Amino acid sequence: MRAAWVIKRMLAAVPLAAGLVLLAFVLLRVMPGDPVDIMLSGSGTVGAGEAEALARELGLDQPVPVQLARFAGDLVRGDLGTSIRNRRPVAELLAATLPATVELALAALLFALLVGVPAGVLAAARRGSAFDRAVMAGSSLGVSLPSFWFGIVLILVFAVGLDWLPTSGRLSAEYQVPWVTGFALADALLAGNLAAFRSALAHLVLPAVALGAELAAVVARVVRSSMLEVLKADYVRTARAKGVSEWRVVTVHALRNALIPAVSVVGLQAGVLLGGNMVVETVFGWPGLGRLVVEAIFARDYPVVQGAVMVYALTYLAVNLLADVSYALLNPRLRS
Repeated sequence: MRAAWVIKRMLAAVPLAAGLVLLAFVLLRVMPGDPVDIMLSGSGTVGAGEAEALARELGLDQPVPVQLARFAGDLVRGDLGTSIRNRRPVAELLAATLPATVELALAALLFALLVGVPAGVLAAARRGSAFDRAVMAGSSLGVSLPSFWFGIVLILVFAVGLDWLPTSGRLSAEYQVPWVTGFALADALLAGNLAAFRSALAHLVLPAVALGAELAAVVARVVRSSMLEVLKADYVRTARAKGVSEWRVVTVHALRNALIPAVSVVGLQAGVLLGGNMVVETVFGWPGLGRLVVEAIFARDYPVVQGAVMVYALTYLAVNLLADVSYALLNPRLRS
């Protein structure tokens, strides 16, 4: 694979990322609601002078083009600004919450692949069977269920009803683990605390299932459809004519080519897992980036939302670039 192809893909993503940050900057400022009024709303009677002083301190008294130029200049220097709501550096807030979001997204992606790929392959291999019909019905249900509703159902059944799993958070309060990587599972293992690892895993199950259910349904449908097409190919019929077992035909000869469309879908949806987990994080009280953004939007905390949008955009583009590279690895004809 030529390195120039990868560089070209990376350069093409730069204007898109800049456009997304610019769009977030503008849209936040045309939304109704003044962050100064929101910040001072709990202070009782507020004078006009106090509001003007705070707006001047935050730079919100300047015209939008001036604010944009100031934001761009700070961004070039690596300064994402300071949170309006709690006066902490935005970069510090993002660094503290991003690992939780990434851990949840990776767990949801793993769940989706472990469920979706085998279900799609087996459904295609047993086309028309009861299992095939069950997979198609389950995938239709998984796509149509809202994640917030599904998350609440999981809490009511497995946390409240059966008392098997916790309802919120990342780790039980009884466990104290030094945060090294920011990933609860990894840090629990690094500390050698298996009880904390089990607690972190238990806290991760329900939100990961709620977030990954839709992707699992999509992957199952895509893999099934792709497998049905591949199983009709000449080289598959040749392998069968040579006496190759059906299981080897499916897993060795057909699966690799059938996964090519699934890679594109997973690449797109993996970015959605990172950017679309705000509702799930709020439902489960997951202290990640999505929950931070929701709180920042309600508080009109411009710097936090802008920084988070930039992180989401760059992560989404990076995931899609990895998907393109994986696509090319599976399909050598795209390497030229």
